[in-house]
Amino acid sequence: MKKLKSYYGSFGGQFVPETLYKPLKELERAFGDAAKSAAFKKDLSRLLADYAGRPTPLYYAERLSSFHGRRIYLKREDLNHTGSHKINNALGQILLARRMGKKRIIAETGAGQHGVAVATAAALFGMKCVVYMGTVDMERQAVNVARMKLLGTEVVPVVNGDATLKEAVSEAIRDWISDPSGTYYIIGSCVGPHPYPLMVRFFQSVIGDETKRQIRQKENRLPDYLVACVGGGSNSIGFFHPFYKSSVKFIGVEAGGMGGSPENTAASICYGSPGVLHGAYSYLLQSREGQILETHSVAAGLDYPSVGPEHSFYHQSGRAEYVSVSDRDALKAFERLSTLEGIIPALESSHALAYLSRLAPKTKKNALICVCLSGRGDKDMAIEGSLARGLKK
Repeated sequence: MKKLKSYYGSFGGQFVPETLYKPLKELERAFGDAAKSAAFKKDLSRLLADYAGRPTPLYYAERLSSFHGRRIYLKREDLNHTGSHKINNALGQILLARRMGKKRIIAETGAGQHGVAVATAAALFGMKCVVYMGTVDMERQAVNVARMKLLGTEVVPVVNGDATLKEAVSEAIRDWISDPSGTYYIIGSCVGPHPYPLMVRFFQSVIGDETKRQIRQKENRLPDYLVACVGGGSNSIGFFHPFYKSSVKFIGVEAGGMGGSPENTAASICYGSPGVLHGAYSYLLQSREGQILETHSVAAGLDYPSVGPEHSFYHQSGRAEYVSVSDRDALKAFERLSTLEGIIPALESSHALAYLSRLAPKTKKNALICVCLSGRGDKDMAIEGSLARGLKK
């Protein structure tokens, strides 16, 4: 088998306990074989079409375009089964787990959308599933917790640290270390040790592949800009990667939180520095002594102190621009899309939408912008309502 790429520039790698080195090599071999298998790709394509509902539309947002004065298309990942892009990766990895003969699935989740997607896929294939979730996220994403439980998944509360996504990932890794031969760990973003960033990008690239075909059909050219939110970075890397060799500009929008200092944000590239977390060398939020900082974002799915190694490479090489958007501006964009287009976006996606107010004035009048609408906002209604009232005081 040809060795798969484990580094992106200087970022990536496998910084893991020796216990996980063999399981990761096993996973790398299995994924390399599956990625070349016509039968595997046929099964995945069938599930994405008949079960998840792909292809998702590329929607011209006429009223939003009028508001910003530029032509804006939305890649509607919110219309996938389970309500976000996460189902693309969950279905791909559950097929891989089955191919490897695994019987037990574990995962981590922040906003709950990855947890719901994995719980859905596990139910579909009749596999036992355990999802780790910080208690802070369980409280603010109670609807998704209920969905996972209804689907037959055990949701394990994580109380350590700031009880959000970072701690959930750590607990999932501890679980995996205890039973690496019988358990398959489905990581939800393009983070973690190799081959996970590569695998997640592979399964999420369907977003960019479809967008490329659809925008050519509608506009007879490629867009000028791709804009997507970035936490760990799975929707954005899947959106960006198929356009990598083109001249299309990439803009990744991180969670600026309340701003002012790294501790009040979750913007790992904008406020961070290179280091090691959860098995990979990447940009992360850390103190001068190398201690991981607690993070803050109104969007649970962006509330993570690191970012995928491929995004770190895009930043270092200049292929993508990374910016941050505040909680306040994300909430404004949440309400704006809802009232202008009748589409309620996830708070994660709202960060990408918010940046349009800063991007549009800097572009040419005929600029064509595509935004990845990574998920829908049903899960965020209670959060938006309470926080919006507080911000308006």
